[in-house]
Amino acid sequence: MEILDTFKFALDAILPIILLILLGYILKRIHFLTDGFLKVGNSFVFNVCLPCLLFYNVYSIESFESIDWSVVLYSEICIILAFVIGALCCKFFVKDPRQKGVILQCVFRSNYAIIGVSLATSLGGTNGQAIAALLSAFSIPTFNVLAVISLTMFDTNQNENEKTSLGKHLLKTLKGVVTNPLIIGVVIGLVVLGIRYAIPTNSDGSLVFSLERDCKLFFKCVTDLANIASPLALVVLGGMFDFSTVKGMLKPIIGGTLSRVLIVPLIGIGGAIILSKYTNLINFDESVYPALIALFASPVAVSSAIMAEQMNNDGKLASQLVVWTSLFSIITIFGFIVVLRSMALL
Repeated sequence: MEILDTFKFALDAILPIILLILLGYILKRIHFLTDGFLKVGNSFVFNVCLPCLLFYNVYSIESFESIDWSVVLYSEICIILAFVIGALCCKFFVKDPRQKGVILQCVFRSNYAIIGVSLATSLGGTNGQAIAALLSAFSIPTFNVLAVISLTMFDTNQNENEKTSLGKHLLKTLKGVVTNPLIIGVVIGLVVLGIRYAIPTNSDGSLVFSLERDCKLFFKCVTDLANIASPLALVVLGGMFDFSTVKGMLKPIIGGTLSRVLIVPLIGIGGAIILSKYTNLINFDESVYPALIALFASPVAVSSAIMAEQMNNDGKLASQLVVWTSLFSIITIFGFIVVLRSMALL
């Protein structure tokens, strides 16, 4: 009976995500959704809905004291470790220079903003949402900066002008990180959370001013946009799937997919379990693991394909990795949920 309950818990968490992705894929195949809609929808989710969702999640945190900064530090260390190990493997085992950076990006960069946040919410509820939102403030800038490095570090044909261009491109990317809508949403949430400390309280302990109570129209608008962020993003993601030919790309697709959906999650999630159980370095409870599953086990970011194409890497391979990591992550995420649930960590 306990095993059946565990499987039901895993299915309840991941089936809504699968069904929404499948819906988007079917609607695109029957030409109900157009390429124009998917392009605009993706932009709307990224620039409006997700920032509102992340703002709301951070705003919902009671205080800075409730934040476990060890989770942030651990996550950043794991991302950088995945980058370093992936870079060494790509350097020695991938022959095509245009594919090295693409595969490396697939190793460390997850689709955390779209699939990750919704998954953490399904698994951990409000607590999972809050921790996932906090991690996004650090992981998303890290992903973007390392993505630029990964897509340029293996180019052996650069001349001096191209190296100068690389420096400008890195500067442009850092500017893009600062102006990233997701980061802005999180930062505004943190600012509002900080301002909360300066607001006086009434005799009953309630705040003199509250967005939720005193700015109901604004707050309702933000929460409505936040509520449609994940469903719309998953439908759009399904519509963007393209099962084009994989001829000549089988080995890099297999290597990148296995790294993204199996090896990196085993390191990130397994390391947290081992360190929590056998050392005093960290002490994660069940509220943390939904965010860790979301961060490490999600497929590669959709934007990675666009970025690879723009930076003269193998854009076709990058697109295939988005598709195949998204598909196989369904299986591996389900497995991680079942295992952690059986260990009473979810």
